[in-house]
Amino acid sequence: MTTTQNGDIVSLHQARKIYQMGNQQVRALDGVSVSFSRGSFWAIMGPSGSGKSTMMNIIGCLDRLTDGHYALEGQDVGTLDDDDLSERRLRHIGFIFQSFNLIPQLTVQRNIELPLYYLGWEAEESAARALELARRVGLEERLNHRPTELSGGQMQRVAIARALANDPHLLLADEPTGNLDSATGVQIMQLLEELYDEGKTIIMVTHEPDIAAHARCRLHMKDGRVDRIEES
Repeated sequence: MTTTQNGDIVSLHQARKIYQMGNQQVRALDGVSVSFSRGSFWAIMGPSGSGKSTMMNIIGCLDRLTDGHYALEGQDVGTLDDDDLSERRLRHIGFIFQSFNLIPQLTVQRNIELPLYYLGWEAEESAARALELARRVGLEERLNHRPTELSGGQMQRVAIARALANDPHLLLADEPTGNLDSATGVQIMQLLEELYDEGKTIIMVTHEPDIAAHARCRLHMKDGRVDRIEES
């Protein structure tokens, strides 16, 4: 499924995630097999309860499979302990959330620098990287502002800059335009398109067809399974 000479960055085989809800088992993922090529741009779509958010959590190493296999850059994630999973998230994955998930007490600069703090970067290096990324998203003049002083679109740009701080191989975007007006949403998608053109792998969850149209591949889910895949 959409392979390139660069290989697959994410591969799921017969992936199952089952939640026990009282006496009932909920099959959030029910035998999903799909691969995502390095340098590709995907949208995961489907109705509420289809399994798209669960898949994103699995890919982001935020949750574990009940059964099946998940490989991230060739590494069997099922063999990793919690510390290894944290390390994988920190070094290889950038997260962009619908609710931005910025820390309100911190400035734009400190929010962008946060992953670098955990990576042990020196303060001077972190500051330079934050400035570089703030320029990249057009917010260099807002470095000393706090999230409450920014618009929704500006907050999402900070979130994207923070997601890029560790130069991740994989960007995961969960409804990245969900809290934005349509014009601002278009700007954010243009930025994601630029990052894709520069070689980033992007996997995005969205319920909006016009947003999904920016992706080159669209994976539709239903009842915890892959319903169909569209390519453009």
